[in-house]
Amino acid sequence: MARLAELAMYDLPAVQTATDGWWQGLAAAFRQAGVPDVPERLSRGDHGSAWLDPDLLLAQSCGYPLVAQLAGRVRLIGTPHYAAPGCVGPSYCSLLLVQAGDAAAGLTDLRGRVAAVNGPDSLSGFHQLRAMAAPLAEDGRFFSRLLVTGSHVASLEAVQAGDAAVAAIDAVTHTLLARHEPSALAGTRVLGPTPPAPGLPYITAAATPPALLRRLRAGLAAAFADRALAPHRDALLLTGWSQLPAAAYRPIRALAARGAGLADPLG
Repeated sequence: MARLAELAMYDLPAVQTATDGWWQGLAAAFRQAGVPDVPERLSRGDHGSAWLDPDLLLAQSCGYPLVAQLAGRVRLIGTPHYAAPGCVGPSYCSLLLVQAGDAAAGLTDLRGRVAAVNGPDSLSGFHQLRAMAAPLAEDGRFFSRLLVTGSHVASLEAVQAGDAAVAAIDAVTHTLLARHEPSALAGTRVLGPTPPAPGLPYITAAATPPALLRRLRAGLAAAFADRALAPHRDALLLTGWSQLPAAAYRPIRALAARGAGLADPLG
């Protein structure tokens, strides 16, 4: 019986064909490396449930859930590298976006205004922004309100519409939109980057035995080296990968803790 595979984190509608092509290349490389029960197609659904599915072969996780809910419950395969501003090797950042005509020169100028956030499970769209705002807070408050949107694209729409003054957008998502769907960024500008953090890793089920994990990594390396897959990798901004230890992601806990003291209301 085939296992579960999902690549939902950067699977924007404009790049789904490339995502599917990348998966077909990965699947072939996994089979060549001796990985059994590789699914033919990606699953597209609730990635939160896929991460903890005992049949999970491969998925991509956000860094905050990795340390907050998935620690000890999944195994790391590797962390992809991306060709996007602020992404260096296995690290990435978010970009603070405001309206193009906003006079703000830095985050300090946004005190008392509304921020659009993905949700409290997002490192790039929530915790990075709150960690930057926390040292600027007065009596535990910086923003007047945090508008929960559910996604980077929805946060961008909130800024475009004037419903929020700022949003933190994953740099990879921002670059993919700039290349494939520039209208999603119309009327916005980059105010600045967040500090870097470990990128979004490929994970597998916690019960995956060491021998199978080695085969998954061998298949991943082969897929990244396969020239025939270059068009798919280029469309998805993929340039390579690193095998990071779980300890590399632990600083995300401290980053989230820095913003936890903010009393800015969610809404």
